[in-house]
Amino acid sequence: MARDRGIVNVMTPPQLPGVVEPARLTAALRRSGVLDAGAVREVKVLHQRDTLVSHIARLGLRYVGESTGAPQTLILKTAHAAYAKTLAHGGRHEVAFYTGLAPKMPPGLVPRCFDGHFDEESLAWHLLLEDLTDSHEISTQWPLPPSREQAMAIVTTLAGWHAAWWDHPDLGEAVGTWVSADDSAQHMETFAGHYDRFADLLGDRLSEERRILYRRLIDQSARLSERYHSRRHLSITHGDAHIWNFMLPRAGVADTVRIFDFDQWRINVPTGDLAYMMAVQWYPERRQALERALLNRYHETLIAHGVVGYTRGALDQDYRRSVLWHITKPVWQWSVNIPPLIWWNNLERVMMAVEDLGCEELL
Repeated sequence: MARDRGIVNVMTPPQLPGVVEPARLTAALRRSGVLDAGAVREVKVLHQRDTLVSHIARLGLRYVGESTGAPQTLILKTAHAAYAKTLAHGGRHEVAFYTGLAPKMPPGLVPRCFDGHFDEESLAWHLLLEDLTDSHEISTQWPLPPSREQAMAIVTTLAGWHAAWWDHPDLGEAVGTWVSADDSAQHMETFAGHYDRFADLLGDRLSEERRILYRRLIDQSARLSERYHSRRHLSITHGDAHIWNFMLPRAGVADTVRIFDFDQWRINVPTGDLAYMMAVQWYPERRQALERALLNRYHETLIAHGVVGYTRGALDQDYRRSVLWHITKPVWQWSVNIPPLIWWNNLERVMMAVEDLGCEELL
């Protein structure tokens, strides 16, 4: 072991990137204001796993010197090896969220970030996040839907987050970027190319009725995009707001629901998150049982947080439009090699929601 300025260094285990070498981790925790005189002495991997597109390691820390209030464990998030290059922008985007947006948000909505960096040359990135393992839990094991109480808590937190950025003056300036009409058209042209290959792959597994729906959506996309380009009643959206990206307080813990995984955040119509949560992820019986009550709770929470001029009817219209837009989601997922287990079920569920809610009328 070598000592330098009171910092104790030990060999970092080979499975860890350099960012959690004790001296660098000590510096990060000091910058975050959670470690004063003490220093990290040892870093140990308590658990690690791959998610669909990232790698998560739970780290245990040991200190030398005064470390009262410093975290005993941390979450290290890095790229999944199989997607490190193809989905590099997601890592860049999530690092930007935690280092740029999260500090400006009301507390208790997202895990605290102690360090984050994206390297443009190597495309390597990392996040060191608050470990909520002992205080919070995911509501259900995927793909089980949540209970009514759990869903209400999740949607209440989502609405509070949307309200914090609702028509915020920083949107498109210091926070996020606006997509131009030309960019939207180019995006849909790219989608149309993916769709053609997707439809060829599925053959007779994609009905003529659904093919017509896709072609009509592509043809009408400029008109449907006018809602976004109005730049009114917009917010920062999550982009992947299924219920397994929310952590709920464990029984007996007095804390808030936290949202995580922000690699797809952007300025958008907020109901896109609601439609993805319910119409894309839940089968009709569960969606129909909770949908209206959750939309009511969402609207009530917006109003309670000071959102004005957004009627309950406008929410319904936006929600139906968002459900329709989400028929594109399975195609995009297929285009980046997300497994059929994900995109095929999403396709079936969202198509049932489109029919149930009469979304084709919007075309």
